[in-house]
Order: sequence, then C-alpha cells, then structure tokens
Amino acid sequence: MPKAAETVLEINLINLEHNYRYLKGKLKPETKFLGVVKAFAYGSDSVKIAQKLEKLGVDYFAVAYVHEGVQLRDAGIKTPILVLHPQAVNFKILIERCLEPSLYSPKILKEFLEVAKELQQKDYPVHVKFNTGLNRLGFWENDINFILEKLDNRSEIQVTSIFSHLAASEDLKEKEFTLKQIRNFKKIAQEFDKKTDQKPFKHLLNTSGIINYPEAQFDMVRSGIGLYGFGNDAEIDSQLKPVATLKTIISQIHKIEPGETVGYNRAFTSEGYQITATLPIGHADGIGRQYGNGKTYVNVNGQKAAIIGNVCMDMIMIDITNIDCKEGDEVVIFGDNPSAEEFASTSKTISYELLTSISQRVKRVFIES
Repeated sequence: MPKAAETVLEINLINLEHNYRYLKGKLKPETKFLGVVKAFAYGSDSVKIAQKLEKLGVDYFAVAYVHEGVQLRDAGIKTPILVLHPQAVNFKILIERCLEPSLYSPKILKEFLEVAKELQQKDYPVHVKFNTGLNRLGFWENDINFILEKLDNRSEIQVTSIFSHLAASEDLKEKEFTLKQIRNFKKIAQEFDKKTDQKPFKHLLNTSGIINYPEAQFDMVRSGIGLYGFGNDAEIDSQLKPVATLKTIISQIHKIEPGETVGYNRAFTSEGYQITATLPIGHADGIGRQYGNGKTYVNVNGQKAAIIGNVCMDMIMIDITNIDCKEGDEVVIFGDNPSAEEFASTSKTISYELLTSISQRVKRVFIES
C-alpha cells in the first residue's frame, strides 16, 4: 500500500469483496443478499461501495434516509434500494427516484398510501416492518389485520417484503431472546401469508444473525458491519478484513523536558524527558476527545504510541519517546493494528460509532487492485 502523505481514509475494495464472499458462503444459494450502505457506507463512501457490490451481484441495498438513496441513484445505481426510516415529507422524491420505503407505523402507511394515490402509482413496492422485540420501529403482530384492511381494494402499493430486526444476535447470552424473536417473526410471516394473496419475501438476519442463526435466513439477509470487516466476535473478525484504514503522518516532533505540559488545559505533564509527535487529525475528523489522555494508542512504524493530552479539533499529540521515527512518517490510527474495534473499545464504544464518525473532510483513497 502507498504511504500516506496526509490524513486519508483508505477504502480497500478488495477486502470488501472478500467479506461479501465470506458472508455469502454462509447462505443457501437461493438466499438474497442486501448490503447496508447507510451513513456513507459506515463512514467510507456509499457510492464506491455500492458500485462495487452491484458488480458483485448484491440483490438489494439499504439506506436509512431518502437523501442517501437519492445519492446512489444520482451515481447510476440500479439495484433496488430499501429506505429503512423514511419520513413522509420525502415520499414524493422517494417515488420519483424509485426507492422502496419501509412502512413501520399506521401513520406512515396512511401517508404513503395518500402520496402513492396522488402520484397515480400502481403496485409500488413497499416493505412492511414488524417489531419483534427491538422496540425501535415497526408494527406489532396484532396490526396485521389493520394493515391488510388498509390495503384491501387498493392498487397503489404492493408489499414486496415483510421484515424485522434482531436486538442481540451477537450476544449468545441472549440466545433465548433471539430465538423468541425468530419464532415471533415466523408466526407473523405465516399469519400474513394466510390472510392475503400477496406473498412477500421475508428477511430478519443482520450480520451476527447470519453467523449465529443461519437457520433463520428466510428469503434474504441484511449485512452492514460484516461487509466492512467486523463480525462482533473476535473469531469472526479474524476471518474478515477491514475495509477502512485511517492513516495520517507526523507533522512535527517536540522534545519535552520534565514538568512541561502538552496541549489544551495542560492535560498532560511530562514526568521526564520525552519526545512527542503532532498529527494532523483531531475531533473534527472523528477522533473524539474521549480517546485522549493515554487511553488509546496509534501505530507508528509498527509500535504503539499513546495519545497524550486532550485531543484538539485538528490535531492530536502522541508519545514517541522510545520509537524510531521522523517527521513525515506514516501513522496508522486504525486498520489492521489497531483495528477499529480495538481502538473504539478503549473508550467503551464500538467499531460502528468510530467508523461512521470519520469526517467527510478526510480524503478517501480507494484500493481496487
């Protein structure tokens, strides 16, 4: 890989393909695969990721909000796109751009039917979300009759799929709860099919569900974090490859005498003669203040260098006292070592939060061959 000359987020599309094929290998040949590309494809680049996955044959994409789907359509993505959390104010542009909404409440169902009628739609594809225990979005099981009554003698929409979301599929201590969710979803699916001629396909599993509950893959699975190299389990992480590597360089080196302080609020005080390096990255780039003051390390020429003092908006300082390095040398914030999960865990958070917090001002560089 080329050495960084500034702060960059490397997006490795070769690793993305590896992860996609690894996860596909867990599925039956006929099971559809949905790639989740919301939040700039977990902080990377939604267009580039979607273009690569489309070439690999992904069956569906999912985004959180309508404007994310519009961006993909503007980039020429043709694959169906499920919008997981659409807002009624965006329904017209959703239809104009051939995006497919998740309908998750009576209010949203009624409002979408009104817009679909106004725009003279026929059999517009929609997806009905059921709540089986996450208690975030979704209809309840006892809403099935209400949904079907609203759809009776209406030709504007067609229920393409019904789905739900697992709350704790990565936590085997919660196995009984997850199995209960799976049983509830099966019951909902059977009741829905029994009461209507529409036979929507079903999907429930997320990345950890694919790994831990493959028997519940139904007609399609949805993977987000797994595509980007993380399986919420150390053993699975070793089989996947990180797509994003955050790199920067050493801007300046300082020799610090005993008792001198470093950074805002004099948060670090040297106990002896030390050497520090300043890096051009800070909390405006997604490396928050919670990572400062010795909690977290970065990789300088293969060695750990602790972040010292308070993280600044555009800079962090690290301790390089015992590391052979010079100004201009590359520094790995996260990638293979430390991984995003390891880096995030030092502040009691998760890879999802760290990855999606990387600012859009950080230059993206793509590894494609």
